[in-house]
Amino acid sequence: MRIAIVGLGLIGGSLLRALDAAGHEVTGFDADPATRAAARDAGFLAGDSVAEAISGAELVVSAVPMTVLPQVIAQLAATDCLVTDVTSVKGPVRDLMAAHGVRRFVGGHPMAGRETSGFAAAEKDLFDGCAWVLCLEDGTSLADWLVLARLFTGLGARVVPAGADEHDAAVAKISHVPHLFAAVLAEQILTDPLAGALGAGSFRDGTRVAATRPELTAAMCGGNHEMVRRELKRLIARLGEMSESLDTLAPHLEPGARARRSWPATPGTGFTMAADRESLLALGRSGGWVMSVGDTEVVGLRPESDRNDP
Repeated sequence: MRIAIVGLGLIGGSLLRALDAAGHEVTGFDADPATRAAARDAGFLAGDSVAEAISGAELVVSAVPMTVLPQVIAQLAATDCLVTDVTSVKGPVRDLMAAHGVRRFVGGHPMAGRETSGFAAAEKDLFDGCAWVLCLEDGTSLADWLVLARLFTGLGARVVPAGADEHDAAVAKISHVPHLFAAVLAEQILTDPLAGALGAGSFRDGTRVAATRPELTAAMCGGNHEMVRRELKRLIARLGEMSESLDTLAPHLEPGARARRSWPATPGTGFTMAADRESLLALGRSGGWVMSVGDTEVVGLRPESDRNDP
């Protein structure tokens, strides 16, 4: 498959490496000349413009930050090829694509981010075992969705079907707000060297993503501001309840302890299911994912505690 990747940071660069290793014809582009040079030095094709990179492509992957996405989308409006993205918020991207007249778009988001960034941090195995959301909206072509699901499961990803708004609500809880909590926790050691000296496992694990480039976290959370604000209010209220119950805290901690001990869920047995929109969305809502893709059917998987049939 001829594929163009616009944006060669951690995700775009890793996708360039992974798709090339899988035998696809891949061309990249990045607005930074040094990044383009690094990609070429590593043996990859890199165009000097978006237009050059996407010329002749069957699939274009936008892997740029939300802040510059409108400029990239404007250059994709005339293309008839399939377009996807890896942006961490899906509703606004869906709306931008529609506003610019991009005809064949399937929103995507691989849950494979790290605190490191840039082409130098890219790895071809980054997506092995990761959850890769592919959005199914009312206007999404199921044929195009299956093309991408087949492509990304071929890279070792677990493809999770979801609506864009469902995705944005979920990632606010498990990705965006945790970045903000990590930042607040980490900044404490700037004014308390003793606390920094005593920091161990809980501090390290709870603040890892605070090392992410601030402009990337800001763009991620700002692009999903309604969902992030809602979750922040909910969690702050929950912390307020705990602060009033420090002498009888155990019952407040038990649900979280139970949830964390059971995560990640043990997968059940794969089953064949029809590849229709409602069945796929039901699979994603149950915590399941697509393992592989056939012509008209897919192999799905749900957590062990759930039913392993459609």
